[in-house]
Amino acid sequence: MTDLGEQQRRELGTFLRARRERTSPAEVGLPDAPRRRTPGLRREELAVLAGISPTWYTFLEQGRDVRASRQVLGALARALRLDDVERDHLFTIATEVLEPSNDLQRSADPEVTRIVDLLDPEPAYVTGPMFDLLAVNRAASTLFRGAASPERQPNLARWVFLDPAARDVLPDWSDVAKGLLARLRARAGQHTNEPAFHELVADLRQGSREADRWWPRYDVGTSRAGIKRVRREDGVEQQLTYTSFEVAERPMQTLTVYLRI
Repeated sequence: MTDLGEQQRRELGTFLRARRERTSPAEVGLPDAPRRRTPGLRREELAVLAGISPTWYTFLEQGRDVRASRQVLGALARALRLDDVERDHLFTIATEVLEPSNDLQRSADPEVTRIVDLLDPEPAYVTGPMFDLLAVNRAASTLFRGAASPERQPNLARWVFLDPAARDVLPDWSDVAKGLLARLRARAGQHTNEPAFHELVADLRQGSREADRWWPRYDVGTSRAGIKRVRREDGVEQQLTYTSFEVAERPMQTLTVYLRI
């Protein structure tokens, strides 16, 4: 079995608790008792559903030095009705030793930057693991005004949550912000020993009431395709489709391209 560090075991316990508290008894076929001090399932109920010892599950959620087999993790995932993204996240933080990285990939290769520029006039940018903006073309800078500010390392998460302009640019700000925070939550959970992630999260939670309220929910997400509404500087709203791609040989970097509908 893997030898998980204390921070990683704590992250696993935090994820399990968040999912347990969000799973209602009715969802798993249990009667909803009238007196519940906490929301969701009790630890004992989840343990029974997963076929494991309540005491052992309690130790797992408390971040103690216990090991969960893949069979047990699979049983917990089924009991908690995890989707594919949540299940993958559970297995990653519970079975892989997540070592600190000396390279958070805060720069894009020149070839990648040139491709981003060549995509203009279609908006495109490359983000790193913490949503640092590593390459942004002119169309994206114009559309997402203020996001690529040269004052500090441009960061998409900081722009969305801490720059008031983002709420004007994004008519569906709440949905966009929740989705971005879910992706950041997944990445932060897989980099529990990275101080830079902790600093970013602290900045977001201190500067945004929404980020502070949503973070403990432990929503996790991945980059995907979709449709986004954007308000131009002249007030005209546009709908754009977007698709995200993993940059070759840079698995922690993501290229996102927007196309006008």
